[in-house]
Amino acid sequence: MAYISVSKPYQWTPRLFPNIPRTTSNPSTTFNLLRFFTSTDDSISSVDPGPVASDPQPENPNPRNGDATVTQRIPRGKHRNPEKIEDIICRMMETRAWTTRLQNSIRALVPVFDNSLVWNVLHGAKNSEHALQFFRWVERAGLVQHNRDTHLKMIEILGRASKLNHARCILFDMPKKGVEWDEDLFVLLIESYGKAGIVQESVKIFQKMKELGVKRSVESYDALFKVILRRGRYMMAKRYFNAMLNEGIAPTRHTYNLMIWGFFLSLRLETAKRFYEEMKSRGISPDVVTYNTMINGYNRFKMMEEAEKLFTEMKGRNIAPTVISYTTMVKGYVSVGRVDDGLRLLDEMKSYGIKPNAVTYTTLLPGLCDAEKMCEARSMLKEMVEKHIAPKDNSIFMKLLTCQCKSGDLDAASDVLKAMIRLSIPTEAGHYGVLIENFCKAEVYDRAIHLLDKLMEKEIILRPQGSLEIEPNAYNPMIQYLCNHGLTGKAETFFRQLMKKGVLDSVAFNNLLCGHSREGNPESAFEILKIMGRRGVSRDAESYKLLIKSYLNRGEPADAKTALDSMIEAGYLPDSSLFRSVMESLFEDGRVQTASRVMKSMVEKGVKENMGLVAKVLEALLLRGHVEEALGRIDLFMHNGCSPDFDSLLSVLCEKGKTIAALKLFDFALERDCTVDFSSYEKVLDALLSAGKTLNAYSILCKIMEKGGSTDWSSCEDLIRSLNQEGNTKQADILSRMIKGGEKSHVSKKGKKHATVAA
Repeated sequence: MAYISVSKPYQWTPRLFPNIPRTTSNPSTTFNLLRFFTSTDDSISSVDPGPVASDPQPENPNPRNGDATVTQRIPRGKHRNPEKIEDIICRMMETRAWTTRLQNSIRALVPVFDNSLVWNVLHGAKNSEHALQFFRWVERAGLVQHNRDTHLKMIEILGRASKLNHARCILFDMPKKGVEWDEDLFVLLIESYGKAGIVQESVKIFQKMKELGVKRSVESYDALFKVILRRGRYMMAKRYFNAMLNEGIAPTRHTYNLMIWGFFLSLRLETAKRFYEEMKSRGISPDVVTYNTMINGYNRFKMMEEAEKLFTEMKGRNIAPTVISYTTMVKGYVSVGRVDDGLRLLDEMKSYGIKPNAVTYTTLLPGLCDAEKMCEARSMLKEMVEKHIAPKDNSIFMKLLTCQCKSGDLDAASDVLKAMIRLSIPTEAGHYGVLIENFCKAEVYDRAIHLLDKLMEKEIILRPQGSLEIEPNAYNPMIQYLCNHGLTGKAETFFRQLMKKGVLDSVAFNNLLCGHSREGNPESAFEILKIMGRRGVSRDAESYKLLIKSYLNRGEPADAKTALDSMIEAGYLPDSSLFRSVMESLFEDGRVQTASRVMKSMVEKGVKENMGLVAKVLEALLLRGHVEEALGRIDLFMHNGCSPDFDSLLSVLCEKGKTIAALKLFDFALERDCTVDFSSYEKVLDALLSAGKTLNAYSILCKIMEKGGSTDWSSCEDLIRSLNQEGNTKQADILSRMIKGGEKSHVSKKGKKHATVAA
């Protein structure tokens, strides 16, 4: 293939520009203009810069007669070279849309175009689309007629950008423009299709060369062999190789190197060996590339003895091994577990003045890790940092970190992270995670926290390009330690960054919840609890318990009750002591009804302890007038096998003068045949009579007598007298006869139950 230079000199054509002042008095102005309108940096020797005084005259420190002293600033640094025309055009295309206005601006800048300028613009274009638009515009506008070089450059640019249809059209349109084809143009298109993985199109272009009368040489065949062998089509390569021989085209050393490489790539060992022998039989001596290819092929089959023979043969023929030769041998030794031989070769190549490259180190380091030679690995990494050689595969750093931590050398593991930073290799959350995990295991928490601070400060977790995420066994011990040592705020900041990456770890959530609760921040803990509920994360009973106690310690029983309800909704059963703590706190805070609701939840969950506190809550409800609610709670208790102390409740109500509440409670006990002491019955009747509620007392007394209760109430006569005085003579008469046993009450007998009120 013909050699193409990176930049071509542009031949400047003198032309008059009316907008530029023609100043001839200052030679430097002419010099600058000449440099502006050329694309080369050649100096113009014909311009005389003028004499330079060897002894400058000293300035007059005391100017007289109105003379002013002018001090000229001496410019510092190097003079900037004027921008080349092709660079100006490329910058204009990059920053502006391709419009007629841009085209006119380019025309105004360069009135006359030639192929050298066009080639330079195409070479400097940052975008293949810009290059294609410029290429077509200058031709359609009649500014230039493209030659072979500009076509080749355009096809190269389009092939690199995988715009192969455009490149194909430009190639096949060349004869219409009067430009002849040559082999290099077709070779370039064959290689472009091959790099895009379109092997069939490469073959078609190769076959098209014969149809179009373009002479094919060994270069065309070599390009085709490389394309089809890269895709593993070794049989096709053999057919075209035979066709090449039939056409009388002799293969070169490069041809055989390609064929051997392709056969090894397809794991065709015997075929590769046969071609190697055929190469030597044709009188083509192997070069260092041939030996490197053969050695690498033997490495694929773990045949290190044959590789060693070839390596020795190469040195015996005075072919100096290159860094690739040594690296290939080292790779082979590492693949079969002979790391010591790899280290020996590394020392040998250094003794011959051959410097290991990034591939050499990348090949050897994993082998050292697998062989647990961590001291050698640490020394090699240090050597790489000193020479500022970054490995080709960044995954080696994760392997180094893991193996150094496994060996227990945490200082060496920290050096791996520092080496990544010095080699400008982006660190990821996974690298920090390995160190943090092992620092926590070794209980070196201060160093773990130091790494965590860097991790959060640089927001490494949130980097979108990161592929190594921090693992749960790294962040959970760290979060647990922070929460147990009063640093829950930092732990939450860290975990919120993890949440942005989709981490919803229940262990971490519960640690945060417990940490906030221990530190007396129940609001933050409850916020975490709500997040867990929204995200469907399971919560621990211990976390709820700590949160409830935190609220109680803060004197916020209502919030403690909310947390208790949330605990029950999550399916956990609080123990009796937790129920009692919340009920007591609510009761002492005067929230009797709220305490009653907690009491209801407790009984519904089958917790039957704390009945002494239950009696206090019921008493408070009755005294405050929440009679229906109290009766509902009593009914719930009775259905769950718990019966309150009616006598005590009735006694307190009567003493406090809460006669209506006492009446309803007593009536509730009668309807359900509950055992009530006779003294309690007398207290209720006395309280009603004293309060002037004679009809109520009459009604209760009748119900007692209907159920066969005793009529030995000492105040019966007083009740009869009061009824008569109030005009309720009928009721007084009925009661009198009932007491004497003459009649029974005319009260409705609906729902009667046979039970006694014990005396």
